[in-house]
Amino acid sequence: MWSIAGIIAATAVIALLEAPALWRNRWRKELWMFSLLLLFGTGLSIAISLHAPVPNPLDWITAVYKPISGFLQ
Repeated sequence: MWSIAGIIAATAVIALLEAPALWRNRWRKELWMFSLLLLFGTGLSIAISLHAPVPNPLDWITAVYKPISGFLQ
């Protein structure tokens, strides 16, 4: 529970430090992307702190290239 509170607190601090400058400079697309990536990272961090199984991207890459590797050998 404390780890989740820490993650949310860190996310809030990062958002409070970075978002106003993006808003002031009228960088709307950058603000949307910053928000999206921050929320995605926050969600992954919370999932890891709850010991939820988080898929590894390397497993997906291996699944795609394994048939090609077998064909070439």
